[in-house]
Amino acid sequence: MKRKNSIFVVALLVGWAGLCPLSAEAEPTRITVRVIAKGAKFIGSSMGGVAIVVRDVDTDAILAQGVVRGSTGDTDVIMTAGKRGTPLSTPGAAAFTATLDLDEPRRVDIIAYGPRGQLQGAARASVTHWLVPGRHVTGGDGVVLELPGFIVDVLEPGAHTFVARSAGKVRIDASITMMCGCSIAPGGLWNADEFTIMAQVKRNGKLVREQAMKYAGRFNRFTTDVDARRPGTYHVLVYAYDGKNGNTGVDATTFVVK
Repeated sequence: MKRKNSIFVVALLVGWAGLCPLSAEAEPTRITVRVIAKGAKFIGSSMGGVAIVVRDVDTDAILAQGVVRGSTGDTDVIMTAGKRGTPLSTPGAAAFTATLDLDEPRRVDIIAYGPRGQLQGAARASVTHWLVPGRHVTGGDGVVLELPGFIVDVLEPGAHTFVARSAGKVRIDASITMMCGCSIAPGGLWNADEFTIMAQVKRNGKLVREQAMKYAGRFNRFTTDVDARRPGTYHVLVYAYDGKNGNTGVDATTFVVK
């Protein structure tokens, strides 16, 4: 009798296990990530895209990675944003979308680094976000990360240029854009007159002057002449600064006066 009861209990347990699996099945869960430049538009293919990594906070496992691609979006929609919660993205606006197979809620870090086409000005931003199986994070703009900075690219002189003392001066030329590549010019939507654009000059490691750079007559181009009558190694740091929101970008070069 006891043996029959044992068989019955085992059969009952096996049947119950078949009805109630011990682990949940994974569910496809989509996530969309966009990256926007501070004070400007989405960063996309025109700037080489932005690298995205989705990493599990607790295990450090990489769940997805890729590159944001697409356009910078609609200028009017982005720069004249309406009430809170209104999407800024329009069809084709730069994005990265991944589908994760999740069997339980996961807390993830979403990390953006770029733009990949101008690494001297690249910045990093991240956010921690919960993902629940089957609950897609694609509505509105999805997850939006903001990258601060300007893309500052010193064009002239090239690094370690040798200059004759008799020249007396060296011209500093720089290209400066928003992180999305949007153009800067006096009176423009991204108004050069509202930005502080300066060149800091050091000779043999000592700061000798800081002087303003002027618009050079072409979008994004700024210039100034540096006094180079004294021999030595010169380090020139060019920066752009927006006093309204603290946005800042930097690049540098060197030259040697013989």
